[in-house]
This record gives sequence, C-alpha cells and structure tokens, in this order.
Amino acid sequence: MSGKSLTQTEAEGRARLLTVERYDVAVDLSELMTGSRVRCESTITFTCHRPGAETFVDCAAAVESATLNGVVLRSAVEGRIALTDLAERSVLTVVSVTECSADGQGVHKAVDPADGETYVYTDFAPDYARYVLACFDQPDLKAPWAFTVTAPADWRVLSNSGDPQVEELGSVRRWTFPPTPPLAAYNTVINAGPYYELRRRGAGHDLGLFARQSLASILDRDADELFTLTTQGLEFFAGKFGMPFPQHKYDQVFTPEFPGALENFGCVTWMDWFLRRTTPTRAEWDIFSRYLLHELAHMWFGNIVTMRWWDDLWLNEALAEFASNWAAVSVTSYTDAWTAHLAGEKLRAYFMDQGPTTHPIRQQVRDVSEAKATFDAITYPKGASVLHQLMTYVGEANFSAGLTSYFATHTWGNTTLHDLIDAVADASGRDLDQWRTGWLETAGTDRLTLDHDADGFALVAQGPGGWPRPHVLAVGAYERSGDRLERMALVEVEVTGERTRLGLPAGADLYLVNDEDLTFASTRPDATTRDAFFRNAARLPTATARGVAVTTAWDMLINGEATAAEAVQCLTGVLAVETSASVIEPYLNLAVEAADLWSPESERDELLRAVAEACRSLSDVGAYRKAALRGFARTASGLEEVAWLQTEAGEDIDLQWRALVRKAQLGSPTAAEAQALLDRDPDPDAWISRLQVRAATPDAAEKKAVWQTLATDRAVPIASVHSVATLFWSAGQDDLLRPHTEAYLDLVRTIHRSGTQPTTTYAKSLFPVFGIDLNFVGRAEDLAAQVVPVVRTNLLDRADRMRRILRSRG
Repeated sequence: MSGKSLTQTEAEGRARLLTVERYDVAVDLSELMTGSRVRCESTITFTCHRPGAETFVDCAAAVESATLNGVVLRSAVEGRIALTDLAERSVLTVVSVTECSADGQGVHKAVDPADGETYVYTDFAPDYARYVLACFDQPDLKAPWAFTVTAPADWRVLSNSGDPQVEELGSVRRWTFPPTPPLAAYNTVINAGPYYELRRRGAGHDLGLFARQSLASILDRDADELFTLTTQGLEFFAGKFGMPFPQHKYDQVFTPEFPGALENFGCVTWMDWFLRRTTPTRAEWDIFSRYLLHELAHMWFGNIVTMRWWDDLWLNEALAEFASNWAAVSVTSYTDAWTAHLAGEKLRAYFMDQGPTTHPIRQQVRDVSEAKATFDAITYPKGASVLHQLMTYVGEANFSAGLTSYFATHTWGNTTLHDLIDAVADASGRDLDQWRTGWLETAGTDRLTLDHDADGFALVAQGPGGWPRPHVLAVGAYERSGDRLERMALVEVEVTGERTRLGLPAGADLYLVNDEDLTFASTRPDATTRDAFFRNAARLPTATARGVAVTTAWDMLINGEATAAEAVQCLTGVLAVETSASVIEPYLNLAVEAADLWSPESERDELLRAVAEACRSLSDVGAYRKAALRGFARTASGLEEVAWLQTEAGEDIDLQWRALVRKAQLGSPTAAEAQALLDRDPDPDAWISRLQVRAATPDAAEKKAVWQTLATDRAVPIASVHSVATLFWSAGQDDLLRPHTEAYLDLVRTIHRSGTQPTTTYAKSLFPVFGIDLNFVGRAEDLAAQVVPVVRTNLLDRADRMRRILRSRG
C-alpha cells in the first residue's frame, strides 16, 4: 500500500490537536527465518485537546484490524486511517502486516551470502515507520515507545532502550524493552539477527558493538578504535552541551545491506561497509571517525531535541556534521578533521551551492516528499561550515554556552531555527538577525576576490543577490623562502559590505583568501598572482593553507576559470609535499577525477600519467602507501604498470582486485585471474569485487549483464553501487556505453520506490559520464520536471555537473 505524503499544514494541525502519551508496539519477526512477513500490533494512547474533533493516524502497511476505544474503524485509505469523534483520552490499536522486499520501505531482511544467516533492520527515516506500524509519523508528536519483539530463539534483538526482559518460548523468544524517553517515530529502531557482540565501559556508559557473524574478525580488529572514539565523543559532547547522554546503554549495529547510517536513539544502525575488509587507510578512518561522531551528536541534535518540521532539518544534520568535526579536532587523534572536511564534503557543497539545485540551508518544505530532497550537501557540509563560521563569529565559549542553554530549555522537545539562534545570540550578546537571514535563509555562495590598486589591497565581496553576507575571515600573505612559502602576514577581517580594506604587505608571492578556512565562500587570488597560484600552492606551509588553495583551484575548474591541467598541476604538486595523511586519498581522488573526467580527450592520457607518477612516488612513504597504490590502480597506463602493481600488492587482496579492474579497463582478459582471486577472497561480499572487474571490461555482453545486476535487479548493496557504476562508465568506452544512457533515463522514472538513500544513490551514481553529449544533458534536465523531488534534485545536480565537465573537455 502506498501513502500520501504528510504536508506541513496537516502536521501542524495534528500537533495542535493531539498529545501522544505513549506507544506500546508488539512486533512479530518469527516468520522471517523462512518468510518475509512482519506483523505489528500498535497501541497508541493519546489525548485530544478538542473532544469531538477528527484526524487520522498513518499506516501504509496492510491493516488487519483497527479499533479506537473499542470501536472498529474503517480501512485505511492512501495510508491513513480516519479517526473521528475523538474522546478527550483515547486508545487506538492497529494490527498491521508488512512484507520485507528489495523495494520495501521501513523494514528489510538481509541474508548473509557467507553463511546463510538472516538479519533484519528497521529504517524509519524520514517517514517510513508508517510502512510497518500505525503511528503519528511526524517529528513533533514525540512520545515514549515500549517495544515487545518476538523473534527466532537464536537471534539477538536490539532496540533503543537497553536491558530488555527475555522470555524463552520454545522456538522463539520474546524481548520486552523498557519505554524510551519521548522520541519521534523516526528515531526508533529494531535490529535483529544472530549478531556477534562486543561490549566495553566508556565515559560511564555501557557501550556495545554488533556485526554479522561473518565479519566478527573485522569488528575485533576495529573495536579498540571504535570504543575509543565513542568514549571521546560522549565526554566531549556532555561537556560542550552541558548534558551527558541520558541513557546508560549505547549500541552501534553494523548491518548488512543497510543504506547508510541512522541515529536511532541509543542504537545507531550502520551499513557494515564501514567495517573495511582490508585494513583501513588513514583517510578511511578519518571519514569513519567523523561519521561516528556525527551519529553520536544526533543523540542531542535530533533525538533529545528534535526539529519541529522538516524545514529545520539542518538543526539535526548541519549541527551533527559540525559537532563531529569540532569533537574530532578537539579530543581525538583526527586533528585534521576540518581540513579533511574541506577536501571532501565542503567541495561538494561549493559545487551544489553554485548550481541549479541550490537552496537556503533552511527552506520551505511543504510535505515530506520534498523533505527527502534536502538530505544533501547544502544541509550537511555547507550547514556545518556555516556553523563553523558562526562559532568564529561569536567565539567558541559563547557558542558552547548558547548550546548548553538550548538543550537545558528544550530537552525532549521540538525547536525551530529561532530557538537555536536566539540561544547563541543571548550567550554572545551579538545581534544575529542579519547573520541568520544571510546564512540560513539565503541560497548561493558569496564570491570573495582580492583586489590590488594604488591604495593597497581590498577584499571585494559579492553575495548571490549582490550584497554579501557577514563574514569573519583571514587573508594571508606569503613570500618565498628557498623552495617554500612563509607567511609574512595574516589579516583577520569582518566583512560587512562589498569592499573591505586590508592592511596587507605588497610584493608577496602568494595571497590566500580565507586562510585558516574560517568561512564558506568561493575565493579567487588577485589577478597578478593568478598564473603562479597553481604551482605555488604546494609551497604553502600548512595542510589547511594547502587545502584552501586546492579548494580555490577546484572551484575555478568547475566554474570554467581553470583547466583540468592546471587543477592536476596544483594537486600533484600538493601531494608531493603533503604531511596530512587524512587528505592524501581525497586529493588523489580529485586528481584522478580532473584527469579522467574533466580533461579533453587529447590530454587525458598525459594527465593520467602525471597522476600515476605522483602515486608511484607516494607509494614509497609508508603512511601513504596504500592510498597511493589505490590511486596508481586507477591511472596505470599499460599492462607493465599493472604487473608492477600486482607485485607491490602482494597479499593485499583489495589491491589485487583494483589491479584487475585496471587490467580489464585496458582491454586485457581477466576472467581466469578474477575467478582465482574470488576463490581465495574471504570477504563475504567478494562477488561485488568480481562484478567491478566485469563492469570495467570493454565488452558489450559484460556491460549488459552488469547493468542488469546493478540497475535492473538492484542486487548490489547500496554501499557498493557507486564503485560499480563508476567503473561501468569507464573512459574510452563510449560506443559500448551509449545504449545504457537511454536505459538510465528510463530508470529514473521508477527509482524513487526504494527509499530516500537508495534513490539518491541510484540517481547520482548511475548518471552517465561518458557516451553522452549536451543533448543528453538537456533531455535529463527536461525529465526532471516529471519525477518526484528527491529524484529531481539529484538529476539536476548530475546534469549540471556533466554540463560543466563537457564544457571543460572542450
């Protein structure tokens, strides 16, 4: 059964009418060992502030029965059960049944190919609880939830509140969980299966880690770091937010086939792709550390205090993203977190914010279907960067004091934009009205350009609509000292208008706008040092300064103001001297992208060789070796180089797979080697690595078969869709790829049926990057008007990216 999307107007009306006292939900998973049915009995106790009024409860599952105060109700229509003539206090009981399926929403059953074991998860964000059980599926009708779960006897069941009572009932067990604090429906969870478990004390809490049995050794390998990061985050947030995590148990569950990570209160669910099958690189740990801290920060931003409606999604996501970087640099070993954020997530935000899908961080969201389109690079990394600017603007102590006041005032409640900004304004004594309007309610990126005239230097600032936002930022002046640059001056300024004078010294070899990366803005060097900028970036003395220079070069590339060759020159130069292991892999990825995707065909091989040479040099540095060899696997120009890589890879099966992928791209037979590698690979998902080799192969039959598996059957776990799709759209295979460009346009009409994260992944990752022209891009843009918002946003974003890439290719 499908359901209508809840509108903001409907949600506001229901919130004024009702107060939900509690949910008591009995969930039966006992059929899932052999079948696919999940049965739920939801009992909702609530009060009505206008007795006699009417409303509805959400339930898009098949309804077996529904009673209100003992009176049988009519069947659901479009996922809603009408509730009429409401009493002052009511008890609603709904029995519903849902089916686990590949396209199912709300609950999913996964079977581990390694051992045949079955695992089940629920995924209720943003409004998918209604596909499993009856509820008021909106963020501001929070209530305690008491789950009782019946499951096969050898399964472990996990939910938000710890310490369940467990009853043995023959072939099944019943798990009765204590009521949660008041939570929105999407913050609740059930995970079940024969999980492997590790536990440890940390920050005064009982911490748990869970993984499928076939990944037990991987969880053992990573457990110390995961427990350490969790402990550090709990301690840091408790101090900065003035409130410890209020539950003694905090679990993290690594689940097969889960589409991302979800901040369920006390029981975070992760896709188990995060448990890397080969020892993670520093960049992978850096990303994982920030994701872990992001989900942990959600215990406060999103669970304890929840946005009132989806127009304030940034109150959850931007704040969690910001807080994860803040914690990482403050208390963990990942002290380059902000620089890594700049090298990855922030670059994506700059791109989106200057394209057709830009929107204010806080925007009108008329219904939940529109909300699904806002889980993007503006809400997350731009929002985090803007909050970093706010902390710079008011000072860290004032910012933390504002957050402490915010949580003290709104614990277990719902808030809006004004609640948070007012708390920070009160703590800092600064009027933030102009700041709020400019940064949170205005779309687009400011442009900051350094200008030099007879009177000296000025910073020219232009906002998307003309007048710039308020900024606090720094501009650095650097001079040559041997083969390096030294900073001779750093001028911090507060921008309040279109032109701000700067007391910078003349004659510097490089001027760096937004030095220290304090704000979110598109920056440009002054005209006199523009050409030298790309080669001088590598001479900057700090990872952050080099990161700002790389960002400027990349922003110039995507805006048609620099060539792919200039971007590769900048990146390979920086890679030759980089001291931060956290950004080596992101920079290598950018260098490969510039050479492979953005360059004219006549220059592609030469630029790929330049990147390969940089990778080979870096492979001699122990801390960078694995990342460098991965980069080399994407850029090796001939079979001799692939053979060298295979020798260097040794027993590293992941690198051996990457070498085979490159061998396939170069047109050499790989079937026998791939089968031999598959036979000795212990990874339960090794078949995906084999599929990647097939995806890269320049053969029409293989392309057709891979497209069937990837796009039609959707058999690839969501975490691996991008990696397979990237290899499918390989350079130099245009004639083989053209038939599938049409298949993509057919696909986007139906891909919204799998949930928000899978829809986003398919729409973005499967968008063709070779075998197309501007006519195709225009057709994709035309099609965007016919699809749901989450598909439309991602389709337009990818089309804009390809329009820029095709322009860069010339």
